[in-house]
Amino acid sequence: MFERFYSSQPKVTFYLTFPFKSKRTLYKHTINIRVRYAETDKMGYVYYGNYATYLEVGRVEMLRSIGVSYRRLEEEGVLLPVVNLNVDYKKPAFYDDNLTLETELMELPGVKIRFSYKLMRGEELLSLAQTTLVFLNAESGRPVKCPKEILTALTKL
Repeated sequence: MFERFYSSQPKVTFYLTFPFKSKRTLYKHTINIRVRYAETDKMGYVYYGNYATYLEVGRVEMLRSIGVSYRRLEEEGVLLPVVNLNVDYKKPAFYDDNLTLETELMELPGVKIRFSYKLMRGEELLSLAQTTLVFLNAESGRPVKCPKEILTALTKL
């Protein structure tokens, strides 16, 4: 689960967690993303902040594929803010690349829902990522359990 990296100075250790270490995937969804020119920086790379947008598209489309709409959740008073985002950039993506984003759900959600992602260009791994979102009551701002609609949809898979 953890991979160890050492800085150039002794006694300093960094730990990064990586997705896709679980042996079981509850649900996997794949989409294609074409990199637009506006998403690149001066060096011609996809700007690092745009990866968060790609991940959002991946999880929204995953939920849509099982019949769950973010809009409907919000209308029912449930919000899903991101409380953790972790991206490991392996290689850059460039303008007009056709990317494949795999979004995985490894476990049934409780109060939190965790997604893992793998971004590819063909067979080439570009990045690995994880996000954690929490279900919130829109009125109180307090955490709530995952709506039954999502659990029902996931248990039917």
